[in-house]
Amino acid sequence: MNHDIYVVIEHLRGQVADISYVMLAAAHDLASSLRGKVVAVLLGQDPLDLTGQLAADLVLCANHPTLADFTPDAYLKVLTAVISERQPRAVLFGHTTVGMDIASGLSARLDLPLVASVRNFHSDAKFVSQIYGGKLMVEGDLPGPTALITVAPGGYKLDQGQSSQSPQVTSLSIPALDDLRITLKQYIEPDTSDVDISKVPLLVAIGRGIQTQDNIPLVEELAEALGGVVCASRPVVDQRWLPTSRLVGKSGKAVKPKVYLALGISGAPEHTEAITGSDVIIAVNTDPIAPIFNVAKFGITADLFDIVPALTDRVRRARNG
Repeated sequence: MNHDIYVVIEHLRGQVADISYVMLAAAHDLASSLRGKVVAVLLGQDPLDLTGQLAADLVLCANHPTLADFTPDAYLKVLTAVISERQPRAVLFGHTTVGMDIASGLSARLDLPLVASVRNFHSDAKFVSQIYGGKLMVEGDLPGPTALITVAPGGYKLDQGQSSQSPQVTSLSIPALDDLRITLKQYIEPDTSDVDISKVPLLVAIGRGIQTQDNIPLVEELAEALGGVVCASRPVVDQRWLPTSRLVGKSGKAVKPKVYLALGISGAPEHTEAITGSDVIIAVNTDPIAPIFNVAKFGITADLFDIVPALTDRVRRARNG
């Protein structure tokens, strides 16, 4: 029986996505329990440049112009062939729009079990999955024969899935990629006229807890006092209270500030996957079991409208000597 753990690497515009390194770290945990190897599966056009830091025993590369950018049809065709032929014990995908799209399609095509939003693995190969927006953790045995798994951020650090030694690389044979229903016509770059939140060292993030647009200036005062920038989770941007350039999450930007102050953000996987590269995460939320506390280094169960004015005043007085 094949005990190897496969990891489908996500990448965009020539950069490996952070979730890929989280998955590789998780794969090593699982592979050590099953005495298998970690195999990275990399689909792209001339993808060898992306293999350097992958902490894998082997990288399977599929090189084709159609795979230069993600399209579900092309990925499904290639991965269906790979999994059917090699039958690994488990295949890991990111709990992202890309990963969930592929994993669900493969589960239906190959009639394989799918475990979603796994945070980490125990030494006996049991998985821990977060459900109900991360408010509950459930544990279970790895289903067979091949388990398809989406991995959520927060359980492993990026550097655990990175290596300074280049892995062994093997080329994959590719099925015909013609007659695809979906093809990529154009990649539209986001607006760059606003500040690039991915490069800001201190971010003050607001979520649904901000309640109304009229309350945003309160947070902007704090960000100005701290020398940071205001950003937001999806509910705030959907209301058009802030532009999409300030959106943090899998449909926005991944950020790696020195300090990420999350105000009134519950911490759904869609958001937390984009902030796990932060040096320090500080959370303020009235809900003591909010998932944001699972990834925060410091946190307080309190109303942001009590905390923000007091913190702004304290910072200003400290700066004024």
